[in-house]
Amino acid sequence: MTDGNLQNTNGETREKIRRLQNDFTRGAISRRGFISGALALGVSLSAASALVGKAEAAPKRGGRLRTALTGGATSDVLDPARILDTYMINLSYGQLRNNLTEIAADGSLVPDLAESWDASSDAATWTFKLRRGVEFHNGKSMSAQDVVDSIKHHLGGEKASAAIGIVKQIDSIKTDGKNAVVMKLSGGNADFPYLMSDYHLGICPSNGDGTIDWQSGVGTGGYSLAEHEAGVRSLTKRNPNYWKEGRAHVDENESLFVPDVTARTNALRTRQIDCMSNVDVKTVNRLKKVRGVKVDSVTGNKQMTLPMRTDTAPFDNRDVRLALKHIVDRPQWLKKIQYGYGELGNDSPIGPANIYRATRGEMPQRGYDPDKAKFHLKKAGMSALKVRFHAAETAFSGAVDAAQLMRESAKPAGIDIEVVREPDDGYWSNVWLKKPWCACYWSGRPTEDWMFSQVYAAGAEWNDTYWKNDRFNKLLLQGRSELNEKKRREIYVEMQRIVHDDGGLVLPLFISDIYATSDKVATPDVVGSNLDLDGGKNAERWWFA
Repeated sequence: MTDGNLQNTNGETREKIRRLQNDFTRGAISRRGFISGALALGVSLSAASALVGKAEAAPKRGGRLRTALTGGATSDVLDPARILDTYMINLSYGQLRNNLTEIAADGSLVPDLAESWDASSDAATWTFKLRRGVEFHNGKSMSAQDVVDSIKHHLGGEKASAAIGIVKQIDSIKTDGKNAVVMKLSGGNADFPYLMSDYHLGICPSNGDGTIDWQSGVGTGGYSLAEHEAGVRSLTKRNPNYWKEGRAHVDENESLFVPDVTARTNALRTRQIDCMSNVDVKTVNRLKKVRGVKVDSVTGNKQMTLPMRTDTAPFDNRDVRLALKHIVDRPQWLKKIQYGYGELGNDSPIGPANIYRATRGEMPQRGYDPDKAKFHLKKAGMSALKVRFHAAETAFSGAVDAAQLMRESAKPAGIDIEVVREPDDGYWSNVWLKKPWCACYWSGRPTEDWMFSQVYAAGAEWNDTYWKNDRFNKLLLQGRSELNEKKRREIYVEMQRIVHDDGGLVLPLFISDIYATSDKVATPDVVGSNLDLDGGKNAERWWFA
């Protein structure tokens, strides 16, 4: 047997070596034990050292991963239709449940509970073939009926689902045997499989009467729910029958809602937690110098937004909206609020990771211009304007400071902004979608249609600007079914211009997702940027080194 070359060994020896590697990875034997065992099988010392090095680098099982998260509330529920923010995304989507499809860390679409899918020639009928042998946490085998009832859950009920902007295009959904589901849409949608990865669309067990069991938290995910106190803490334990290879490495996940960034940072410094979301950009450089702490960041479509309710005065006036879009000093925000971690926004939600994003030539960058703000106020019949802006740190890190900067930059335009600091707890229930103008953030979406459908389409549950534009909504349907790439791009660029010029959206910056971990936590080479903490999947993708 030559050093580092084991392919010439017999099958029995290779199998024994694999068992040694597995025992070492799960902590059953020490490094010395692995090398001694390999030497006893005839492996040279250098080859045994190389093998143990590979085993050390591979994901290992074991331990409790303690994660401090933002975006929780005492009003949170386990209903996937009512997921609002980071905490429940990480728990429901990242630990308890799976979807038909998944956005991989590199941004590509990969199979999840659906092993494959096919479309009709007009992209209006989609057939999803399901994986066989997948079990829920309660031992029930997943079937097509569970998928049908889980999707239908978002099409009915007393409260509209947050995913209604996605699922309302489904005209019918039915089983095709036990292992396939057929969905017929109101029109063609080339991106439809992407939409099935939305974090609201986790698959739950059917109750057999058309409803689903969401109350228990039972799903097919890598972890099952052991304890849950809304807005405080959750504990999940590894699913021993998880169907997904190479995932769910730790034994337990403890999720903690810690809205205060100083408290999160101190908890990481003192090793009370293992990882945290939303590192404070003001202290990130100091945190990087702390022994035992690793800080990293990824930039995708995450965005800070300042939505104005276009159904409420004075924001129902297009010129008032344009005036307020011109009083934000975006480069100042990038420097003073984000410390360079991000890039300028242009009042369009289509970000750097989207393929049909308008270029600066197609849609010039909007800048800080008090004179233009005055011009639009005059067109609105006003010489001055006084408005309230509501903000909290849970909206995005530095939201209150950003609001104060905006207050100052608005004064030369004759605009008086009263900054109202709101409590973090309950912000998403009591302020967002309710107050006329407030701070917000979005993780962004992988496709243009997804972002527009969920947030800017007329009637979408999360249309936080309450905006309606007939031309935009007509183009939304056209772009969804258009299979010609050139024409599709033209449609989506026009839609971005409409939002930019008419919508109630102020989007100052696309922001980096900055996270920190203990040096004992290992992460994959590529970390997802579509949602906080590795696309919301850190619980099943990360491990202890």
